[in-house]
Amino acid sequence: MHQELLNDALAHGRRYLHEGTVASYIPELKKTDPELLGVCVITTDGTCFEAGDSGVLFSLQSVCKVLTLLYAIETVGEPAVFARVGMEPTGDSFNSIVRLEDMLAAKPFNPLINAGAIAVASILPGTSEEDRFQRVLSYARRLLGNPTLAYSESIFRSEKETGHKNRALGYMMKNSGILEGDVEAHLDLYFKLCSLMATCRDTAQLAAILANDGCDPKTGEKLVSRRALRITRSLMATCGMYNYSGEFATRVGLPSKSGVGGGILSVVPRIMGIGVFGPALDKRGNSVGGVRVLEYLSDRLDLSIF
Repeated sequence: MHQELLNDALAHGRRYLHEGTVASYIPELKKTDPELLGVCVITTDGTCFEAGDSGVLFSLQSVCKVLTLLYAIETVGEPAVFARVGMEPTGDSFNSIVRLEDMLAAKPFNPLINAGAIAVASILPGTSEEDRFQRVLSYARRLLGNPTLAYSESIFRSEKETGHKNRALGYMMKNSGILEGDVEAHLDLYFKLCSLMATCRDTAQLAAILANDGCDPKTGEKLVSRRALRITRSLMATCGMYNYSGEFATRVGLPSKSGVGGGILSVVPRIMGIGVFGPALDKRGNSVGGVRVLEYLSDRLDLSIF
């Protein structure tokens, strides 16, 4: 990796921004500039490269599902997590309700779709909704290397007021016994986690830890267990880009997770972590420019794990 290559990848991604639009179903996200595009790469030796709008804050949205899954496996354990969710990809959109309608007694297909992430959030430990959120926030701050990481109250409120489909998913899972307790409290926790504000550097740091066998590239501290790492990277590779995951595996070939805030977190095992941000999205909810940046880097550096 070198700076000129990253600059070229960014320029390549910018050519496609006109093909996307910012997320509109969450009113606060509509305010984001669709011309923004940034990328950060952190290698497993701790070297950092950045280009474009890499320092701009954006809401993690579904990128937070990686953090939630890791935290859940490390705290409540793998059996408890996968008693609630499966490990299979789905060809449906990220917020689809179809599978839960077809199989009322079935658990969500995987923890990286909305229904699965809500189910995982429902079992996170703590004495109250705020305590549960603060515990995950503390964990996220360690993994992202950002002690000031916080959520956006305005985005949280926007999601809470308009998240009718997520609310429907929650109550359907409550009806089938997948969710226990207060559905609204579980949804509020989920919405707050989606509203965490981060930069490309933050997401690249998390990706670099996942690339570096769960260790911080700079300090060598072990932050993610081997089992949690293996499960999470596998699910990112098969389910992380929603109903674009199969094509993305062919075109880019990296364990990744996208979010409608425009972020994508990508892992190159034992080499580097990549964080990209571009709020102009394709019809599946993935960053148009971000995907093109990753395609460029994967092709030029032969990064695909396949």
